[in-house]
Amino acid sequence: MKKTISSISIALLMAIGVFNYAVSQDTTESIATDSVTEKMVESSNSISNQANEEDGEVLESIDEVVELDFVQTLKQKYIEGDPFWMTPVLICLIIGLALSIERIVYLNLSTINTRKFLDDVETALKNGGVEAAKDICRNTRGPIASIFYQGLDRSDEGIEMVEKSVVSYGGVQMGLLEKGLSWLSLFIALAPMLGFLGTVIGMIFAFDKIVSDGQVSPTTVAGGIKVSLLTTVFGLIAAIILQIFYNYIVSKVDGLVNEMEDSSISLVDMMLKNKIVKT
Repeated sequence: MKKTISSISIALLMAIGVFNYAVSQDTTESIATDSVTEKMVESSNSISNQANEEDGEVLESIDEVVELDFVQTLKQKYIEGDPFWMTPVLICLIIGLALSIERIVYLNLSTINTRKFLDDVETALKNGGVEAAKDICRNTRGPIASIFYQGLDRSDEGIEMVEKSVVSYGGVQMGLLEKGLSWLSLFIALAPMLGFLGTVIGMIFAFDKIVSDGQVSPTTVAGGIKVSLLTTVFGLIAAIILQIFYNYIVSKVDGLVNEMEDSSISLVDMMLKNKIVKT
């Protein structure tokens, strides 16, 4: 009986040991599998991140190469066209752009909400008289407000004097609006002329080289003509760019002049309506 119990106990202990061993093996294998899986995921993520970084670096390098190629192309064409003749064209473009930007900023600052300004001036004339209207004009930017101020300032001298002052000061403001346009038109005409001059000089040099060589070489003729025509191309491009800005500025000036004329008529009507000035 004792032997049977002891054998059963030994069998149970052996079974428990085998079970614990199997469980530990399964746990170890699962942990190992999980660690391997995590390592594989991490390695794949690192590989993908590295690939993405490499792709990004490749794209950035491609962009840099493209930008570098564009800049280098401009430099190459500038040098091929002879900097002695290309530089004046470039100077015309730079000065013309500076004048255009200055005029555009000035005209945009001179533009106001004319309808609102007229309403404010009329309300000030009704409630506070001429001085209140002059304060509105003094605190408002632009040529219309300046013309209104000059007209209101001579309201005690009669309607004819008001009209003369408005017309005279309107001419002054128009001159300020058109300031610098003559120089801009000069650079528009000068840029292609300088380009043509460089082309003609380049053609003369090309023919001189043909005469010195004693033969007509297609490479010499084609190369010389290509180089000489680059100045014309750059001159025309500069003129086209400046002409676009010039037309925009002229249209802006015309619009402001029309608003000045309409507002001047409205000022006289308001002053007569509110009996500010004598007829």
